[in-house]
Amino acid sequence: MIVLAAFTAWHVFASFLWIAPWSPAREVVSYKMLSGYMIPMFGQSWSVFAPEPINGDYRFEVRAIVDDETTDWVSASDVELSMIQYNLFPPRAGIQAMDVSSQFKGAWADLNEEQREVAELNYFKSEWEPRMTEAMTTLGEDPVLVEEYVEQEHRATAYATQVAYAVWGDDVERVQFRATRQNVIPFADRHDPEAERPGIQYSPTGWRGLVVNEGQSQEDFTDVFRPTWERMNDE
Repeated sequence: MIVLAAFTAWHVFASFLWIAPWSPAREVVSYKMLSGYMIPMFGQSWSVFAPEPINGDYRFEVRAIVDDETTDWVSASDVELSMIQYNLFPPRAGIQAMDVSSQFKGAWADLNEEQREVAELNYFKSEWEPRMTEAMTTLGEDPVLVEEYVEQEHRATAYATQVAYAVWGDDVERVQFRATRQNVIPFADRHDPEAERPGIQYSPTGWRGLVVNEGQSQEDFTDVFRPTWERMNDE
């Protein structure tokens, strides 16, 4: 009982520090230790509440070149959301695509217009990431923004690669992804029967080479993702 009580007290305290606004009290536990405990199982925030509630939907779609043929788009976010819909014990896998899309789109928005044009180009031959990074860096004044974008694109491309392998198998040659956001109807217009949702916001990128990160398991990802995708297609 003492051990359980101590763990419960620690969990409540850690959760309070994690979701509370920053203050000196948050430094009682180091950020590395706190984030290591809270992420990925217990992460949460106050973003569903005022003054800045979530007011848009993110989607992440993937297509690929397989045997020199272009596939249709697959919505990875829709596949994952189906895992948590009507589920009393939703898996953390149900929100990964939306998080990837959100983080990528934010980094893309920080680029200038010329750098975004570079992002729309195709980069898939050997050592393509350094070449894209160099091209973007020469077109801006803040290399940190480019580094942050490249980091998020690497993450998004790695995720797109996992999705492509899970859906189309080992013959995938390169991938392309679409990270989009669509705002909801403004709260003030919620009772207007003629109100329409704002248009979809795109952050376009070209074709990319395959990215596989060390330590990831394609087999485990496929075992979770593919059956859900197949079930959605059957429906």
